[in-house]
Amino acid sequence: MSIWTLIKKDFAAVKDRDPAFKNKIELLYAYPGIWALVNYRISNKIYKAGFKRTARFIMSINQFITNMDIHPGATIGENVFIDHGIGVVIGETAVIGNNVTIYQGVTLGGVSLNPGKRHPTIEDDVTIGAGAKILGNITIGKGSKIGANSVVVKDVPPYSTVVGIPGKVIKRKDYSPLGHDKLPDIEKELFEYLMDRIKVLEEAVINSDKNIIEKDEEIEKKYRDYLEALKNR
Repeated sequence: MSIWTLIKKDFAAVKDRDPAFKNKIELLYAYPGIWALVNYRISNKIYKAGFKRTARFIMSINQFITNMDIHPGATIGENVFIDHGIGVVIGETAVIGNNVTIYQGVTLGGVSLNPGKRHPTIEDDVTIGAGAKILGNITIGKGSKIGANSVVVKDVPPYSTVVGIPGKVIKRKDYSPLGHDKLPDIEKELFEYLMDRIKVLEEAVINSDKNIIEKDEEIEKKYRDYLEALKNR
């Protein structure tokens, strides 16, 4: 596929996935993610042709203009949409598939100083929420959603949702390209679970409650049921 066909698909992705899009003129000034991709497409061709210093120079100018740091050696598929885009970082050996949506502040970074593959692989149809950090040579499976501000350091199965720090995988059967804000609050549920257990222990100590085991098992069952419900969503 030619570079110009890829660029056309990048432009078309805005219309398909941004409800705020009104007309094509806005593409010239309101979508830095588009221009970051255009500069990447050009510099990537130059990079592959062996002119790596020139390619890096182009992307350095791009970083100054768009505030996005994309290495020209990265692999980015077609129909990719970087929405808002400010602060996005994509490393040299990162691989991004088709129809991927990336929001502002996302980092596809490495955790190793060794040469070779050290950045993530993002498969097709993935949505990465604002501020998410995906680190290391890991794979985010097709159709997955990464919640805003999540930190992912392990492989994610296809059609999963990841939330939290470090990211926790929650299996899901449904999929929509957005909805990365509609995520379960695992930390909140865990905190409430711990508070309930502390309350049971305090009552047992103060009141010599003999039913502590029964109450503790009831709380444990409630939390297990919650986790099981997440897996079946």
